[in-house]
Amino acid sequence: MRAWPALALAAAAAIALLPAAARAEVWAYVDGQGMAHVAPLQVDSRYRRVLGDAPGGSGSEAVPGKTDRADGLLLWLEIAPEAKALAPLLRAAAEKHGVDEELLKAVITVESGFNAKAVSPRGAIGLMQITPVAADRYGTAAERRTPAETRLLDAQVNVNTGARMLADLIRRHGGIDIALAAWNAGEGTVRRHGGRLPDIAETRAHVQLVLELYWALLQERQARRATGLRLTTGR
Repeated sequence: MRAWPALALAAAAAIALLPAAARAEVWAYVDGQGMAHVAPLQVDSRYRRVLGDAPGGSGSEAVPGKTDRADGLLLWLEIAPEAKALAPLLRAAAEKHGVDEELLKAVITVESGFNAKAVSPRGAIGLMQITPVAADRYGTAAERRTPAETRLLDAQVNVNTGARMLADLIRRHGGIDIALAAWNAGEGTVRRHGGRLPDIAETRAHVQLVLELYWALLQERQARRATGLRLTTGR
């Protein structure tokens, strides 16, 4: 079992105490006694990065806030005020459009790190990194009265557009994995690969990371809902 609560609390405290320039990365580990050790750099091999991007990890397509490890992202979600602030919005969008809240949270975490103003080199905008073309396709008539480049910077519009789009992709492609591939690489790419997961390293890594984080968040939800434990010995 991972010691997420102890590490999350320690990391949150450490981030508050670190100088602003040092907050770009947080490294941590939990020792055998359950003590969390947190530092702004990798002191030794026991420390792992729990917040911040790996140097050169995403290349020219990086969006500020992205990381490449599901465990670090999961921990970051426990302490990030921007993620907590948007929880009611995600819950409402999930219920309205029939998409798991945890899936929305996983996509946003991987796409933008909950940076509502993020703009990628490819022109994808906001929390869910939606292109203006997709925004016009999935936006409501009222939303389309405002230019996509402007409205996608609004968290509520971005999340609802993204939830609407994700629900449609899942419905049409028959699975979350292929829907995520279409989200990342485009539906044309998925069609050219026979409706299967494209053999593109970036897309496969994206899909795997989102699914890993989604699964971890689902497990957390089930754990929160548990009210007791019953063991069966098989006798």
